[in-house]
Amino acid sequence: MHPVQVIAVTSGKGGVGKTNVSVNLACQLAKQGKRVLLMDADLGLANVDILLGLRPLRNLSHVLAGECSLRDVLVTGPFGVQVIPAASGIKQMAELTPTQHAQLVQAFGSLEDDFDVLVVDTAAGISDSVVTFSRASQHVLVVVTEEPTSLADAYGLIKVLNRDAGISRFKVVCNMVSSDLQARRIFERLCAVAERFLDVQLTFVGAIPRDEFLLKAVARQRTVSEMFPATESVQAFKRLADQVSAWPIPGEPRGHIEFFFERLLPVATREASMAW
Repeated sequence: MHPVQVIAVTSGKGGVGKTNVSVNLACQLAKQGKRVLLMDADLGLANVDILLGLRPLRNLSHVLAGECSLRDVLVTGPFGVQVIPAASGIKQMAELTPTQHAQLVQAFGSLEDDFDVLVVDTAAGISDSVVTFSRASQHVLVVVTEEPTSLADAYGLIKVLNRDAGISRFKVVCNMVSSDLQARRIFERLCAVAERFLDVQLTFVGAIPRDEFLLKAVARQRTVSEMFPATESVQAFKRLADQVSAWPIPGEPRGHIEFFFERLLPVATREASMAW
């Protein structure tokens, strides 16, 4: 089976540019020649398709309802990125049971050999969905800004993921910064608190500059990687993608999409998921 790099992109609060990081990271990985699957895992307030200007006819809610397969909902985004759209404004999608989470992720089995990287754009905050998808991923990428609330909520997210999901290693991206020095200071503030009070290890993996061209691209429902490839933010996303590409690819069974099935659920609920 084909090993797949699975990265959860998350944040403690909304408004920090998490989905923009997910989308542009996926684009830059695809530009490197990787086969990229981008999953919108904000199951109640989806917005990846909106940022990309896509008009999907079906989404994950239709897969859960048994109306179609996961492959049927895939839509092609920029640079060939394949997107799994979620449902926006459907309350039930934000309140999935553990068994429904398992059903959703088991649908990935049919895509096992089609992709090299799965980027999971989680919801913001500390909901069960965020914990679930982060637990199932090999790498957790936390997006923060200089706002005190962003740092406080990022710390809260890391604490919950450490306590409830057993995650001890986190990658950190500082978004919308004015300089690399500012990004380093933001990271050091978060790191000082997290590593003092929690048994975790944080790694700084990138700084994305504040960029008016990115805002222009968002307004046009396009990625800045497409519209303004020479801008500073795109170069930063490219450097981030280069780092991600250097991360080790798992070689054990857990390196396949199947590991999602096993890690997505607590042990007590796995037997129910295997009974289908």
